[in-house]
Amino acid sequence: MRIDIISAIPSLMESPFGHSIMQRAQDKGLLEIVLHDLRDYGLGKHKQIDDYQFGGGAGMVMMVEPIATVIEALKAEREYDDIIYMTPDGERLKQTHCNQLSLKENLIILCGHYKGVDQRVRDLYITREISIGDFVLSGGELPAAILVDSIGRLLPGVLNDESSALFDSFQDNLLAPPVFTRPADYKGHKIPDILLSGHKRKIEDWRDEQAYSRTKKLRPDLLD
Repeated sequence: MRIDIISAIPSLMESPFGHSIMQRAQDKGLLEIVLHDLRDYGLGKHKQIDDYQFGGGAGMVMMVEPIATVIEALKAEREYDDIIYMTPDGERLKQTHCNQLSLKENLIILCGHYKGVDQRVRDLYITREISIGDFVLSGGELPAAILVDSIGRLLPGVLNDESSALFDSFQDNLLAPPVFTRPADYKGHKIPDILLSGHKRKIEDWRDEQAYSRTKKLRPDLLD
């Protein structure tokens, strides 16, 4: 999979992609992440990428031309399955979206900044708009990093145990059950006996019950 990310501040994403699972995915050749500095496509000698909004109002708006230039250049090189805009007013990201996107080959992610992008960018180029929650950040770089991480870890061969992702929270709209490791007894707090029983089927049933009860208690909205 290849993911191209367009940003006014691409250096913000260097660290999230340079460690742990995302670094491993790239080292294995399973995921290619290409950062594009929007200012390289800016207008004039000052490489302008934003301007005042028509009609007045506080805050600058990212201009059409620089964004269009980089997107058109990328589309001339290959076909893209989706061009995603990270924005607070997009559809809220869910695990099912991550599962779907992990099956794609090429994606473009546009990071918003300032007061957002000129609406014509969204009308002409964007195929999907995604939000990580009902709040506003300084830009779309951190949400883009979150999206890429949530997709990249699902690619076959990225995780050491590929079945691990199947039991994450929100798969099948359930929270993950509680997990334990050694010691079995910590200051009188013992792990459930069932986990020491060796009965695989009973353990799976216990985990299913725990996942359902935790979801019902903490996130009943998921059961709806």
